[in-house]
Amino acid sequence: MLVEALEALALAGGGAVVKAAGTDAWNGLRRRVAEIFGRGDAAREQAELERLDHTARILVPGASADITAERLRQEGVWQGRFETLLESLDSAEREHAAQQLRELQSFVAASAGDTAIATGKAVARNGSRALTGIQRTGGDHPGPARAVNTGDAEATGAGSSAISGIVNE
Repeated sequence: MLVEALEALALAGGGAVVKAAGTDAWNGLRRRVAEIFGRGDAAREQAELERLDHTARILVPGASADITAERLRQEGVWQGRFETLLESLDSAEREHAAQQLRELQSFVAASAGDTAIATGKAVARNGSRALTGIQRTGGDHPGPARAVNTGDAEATGAGSSAISGIVNE
């Protein structure tokens, strides 16, 4: 498997961990990630569950002064862990773990939906439109949408629109 493909899988795996934290998808993700790292060893699986629980605790809104920076940091931590794991496996094990990561991403996408946290203030002026949060268009949206601490919305001038939160169009 190409190095770039493994890096992309590891990056997506780190993003999936962070995206699922605090959502209904968390317990399913938690179990799957522990299985990927544990590879049949109960002690390793338990250690991963503890690491995941730590991640979940520090990603609770309000747990960090800068939740956006913490989310980015945790994505990087988990990306690095997935990269290290993939690099340590032989070819057959690597392909199996890669498939598990793909399935994990699909699970989180379908279960966790969209999440926006601490996005800041939406400001629209002179007929413009601003949105901080999530905009969903069309009718096919996998999973729920969640917006936390998206900030204020301010619109001034004719035809201006500012929204902070979730928009379904």
